[in-house]
Amino acid sequence: MKKLENKVAIITGGAGSIGKITAELFLEEGAKVMLVDLLEDGLKEAVEALKSKYVKYCVADVSKSKDVEKYVNETVKEFGKIDIFFNNAGIEGVVRPLVDYPEDEFDKVIAVNVKGTWLGNKYVLQQMNEGGSIIMNSSVAGLIGFAGLSAYVTSKHAVVGIMRTTAIEAAPQKIRVNSIHPAPVNNRMMRSIEESASVGHGEEVKKQFEAMIPLGRYAEPVEIAKLVLFLASDDSQYITGSIHVIDGGISVQ
Repeated sequence: MKKLENKVAIITGGAGSIGKITAELFLEEGAKVMLVDLLEDGLKEAVEALKSKYVKYCVADVSKSKDVEKYVNETVKEFGKIDIFFNNAGIEGVVRPLVDYPEDEFDKVIAVNVKGTWLGNKYVLQQMNEGGSIIMNSSVAGLIGFAGLSAYVTSKHAVVGIMRTTAIEAAPQKIRVNSIHPAPVNNRMMRSIEESASVGHGEEVKKQFEAMIPLGRYAEPVEIAKLVLFLASDDSQYITGSIHVIDGGISVQ
C-alpha cells in the first residue's frame, strides 16, 4: 500500500521548487493534492508538469484570511477532506543590515511568513481529519542567526512558536504538528539572497554559504521533500511538536 493512499494534502508555496517536488512525491504515494500560491501562471505550470488528475490549484495570498479560507474550502469541495497540510509558503526579503533594513520590507516578510503560517494552521485545523499531519517549513534560520536577514530570521523563529502551540492544541484530535529546518536550498530563493547580499557576485556568496556547511553543499529540493513525506505519512505517527533539522550540519557549529 502506498504511504499516502486516499489522503488529501494542501501545499502552500506550491509553485516553488520544494512545493512542486513534494507534490510529486505525494502523488506517487497515492495522495490527492491542492497546490496554493500567489501567481496563477506558476501554479498552471506546476499542474501541467505533474500530469495527474489528482492535483488541483488555488490562487491565494496566504497573508489574507479570506484567501486562506478560500483554499481550505476549495480543497474540501474538490477532494472532500484534508489529511495533510504542508504549510510551506514563504518569502526571503532583502539582505540588509538591521539598521538599514526597510520597514515596509520587514512588514511584508512578517505578513507572509508569520501571519500566513498562523492563518494556515488556524483555518486548516477547523476542517482537518482526526489523525492528520501539519508540516511547517521554517529554516535553519529559525534556529540560528544570519547577518543581513533580520526579517527572515525573525519570521522563521516565529514559525517554531506557532508550531509548538498548534501541536499542543491539536493533540486531542491526534493531529501531529512539526516544523522542518532546511539549510540553504539550491533554488530560486537562494539565488535571490545571494544576489541581494552582493549584487553581481552571487556565485561568490554561494561559495561563502557552502563553506559554512559541514557537508559542503546546499540541500536539493527533493531532499527536503523526502523529509516532508516522512512527516506526512504514518511512519511518523508518534512525532509531534518537534523541530526536524535538515541542514548539512550547519547548526551544530
